Amino acid sequence: MKKTYKIDVDCANCANKMEDAARKTAGVKEASVSFMTLKMAVEFEEGADYKAVMQEVRKNCKKVEDDCEIFL
Repeated sequence: MKKTYKIDVDCANCANKMEDAARKTAGVKEASVSFMTLKMAVEFEEGADYKAVMQEVRKNCKKVEDDCEIFL
């Protein structure tokens, strides 16, 4: 399953940090962040609870960029 989320981030470097944090989250197969469109696309692993995984993605992104936001 693949879903796209609106994000709020201040710079391209911060977007890259968010992308790396999302990719390292358990249950995420692939993630990409576009600073230009302010969107995050996440592909989830087979059978993953995407709502629970996105809560972890949000926590992990806040660790690397505390003023970012992901609108779930």
